[in-house]
Amino acid sequence: MTRAPAPRGRPATEAPTVRTVLGDIPGDRLGVCDSHDHLFLRTPRLPGEELADSAAAERQLREFAAHGGGGLVQWTPYGMGRHMGALAELSRRTGVHVVAATGLHQAVHYDRQPPADLAELFVEEVSHGVRGAVCGQGPRAGLIKVAGDFHGIGPHARRTMTAAAEAHHATGAPVAVHLELGTGAVEVLDLLCDRLEVPPSSVLLGHLGRCPDVRMQREAARSGAWLVFDGPSRAHHATDWRLLDSLAELAEHGYADRLLLGGDTVTATARDETGVPHVTRALRPRIVRELGAEPARRIFVDNPARAFAAHWKH
Repeated sequence: MTRAPAPRGRPATEAPTVRTVLGDIPGDRLGVCDSHDHLFLRTPRLPGEELADSAAAERQLREFAAHGGGGLVQWTPYGMGRHMGALAELSRRTGVHVVAATGLHQAVHYDRQPPADLAELFVEEVSHGVRGAVCGQGPRAGLIKVAGDFHGIGPHARRTMTAAAEAHHATGAPVAVHLELGTGAVEVLDLLCDRLEVPPSSVLLGHLGRCPDVRMQREAARSGAWLVFDGPSRAHHATDWRLLDSLAELAEHGYADRLLLGGDTVTATARDETGVPHVTRALRPRIVRELGAEPARRIFVDNPARAFAAHWKH
């Protein structure tokens, strides 16, 4: 696959920053980062499993921080109960830097039609803040979340990815992609990077570990995109046992600088069983023990500092 070159940004002397719900910060201030998780989420696909309890979310963040966590990226997109105002308050109360998302998930996660002009919505939420806040605009999103389909890209996914690419070019925001069961990475990169000219360094591929195809993972890493291994907070996930092997294999092939890790806590049950703190309490120490301190530092500190940073245009 031939990748489009990155567009010209701001002058090299002006460093990129991470857009959090409390404002833009240098990437190195994130510290140890959970690169894909959810404090709040609602979908008709998971009735009765909503994440909507601010007190529970605060407990999760405080325990995450107690075990060394400094930053968390919530991938909950538009229309799925993001609770942006609550995210900002929780960040203030706990001291954890929180990045929020705009974007749109698969159509099955919505019980009503999304806005007609998705690109305009994404740009507004990145540049000016989320609509519907009590006092004007709410916090700004620092990420655009979209989703592929199983082994491909259907009409809804193509529409949302096209809008995400337009919004990326207008704002500089990174684009995070839910890969259904870890599939479709090549198709997503062909569309976003080759056709829509989003630089691979601004694309995050989520759920790679759910399809433990090491050749596909290496091809995705060669593209220059970020590989996000996530889901270990989901109890008994079928690919959990391959997580360390996948990370080790990619690191051995020279791709430790493309790897990210997150918990992806999407249900109340998962929150109660493992949840956000699992990333710092259990996974990070295990990765330090089994892969070494240097790869762990890249996965949890250095790589998130670069992956979520941008030269913001607005």
